[in-house]
Amino acid sequence: MAETVSLMKTSGSNSDDRIFVYEVEGLRQTSSTQNQAFPVRTSSTVLIQVPYSRMNEEMQRINRLGGKIVNIRPSADSAASDE
Repeated sequence: MAETVSLMKTSGSNSDDRIFVYEVEGLRQTSSTQNQAFPVRTSSTVLIQVPYSRMNEEMQRINRLGGKIVNIRPSADSAASDE
């Protein structure tokens, strides 16, 4: 009889609670952002807080909007909760 191994995510995983801050430059209003309920402002840099589980999707979204990620760092809030 074959042994079944269950791979389940544990509820106490620290990576689920971690928040990262993306520093992004060059975001601009485009035809795709024009349809959203909020304007995208053009400025030198914008800080965006992203949960660990959504980092990849947010990188792709920033790229589509024409932005460039210049820095990624853990949020001070999530770093304090790890201690």
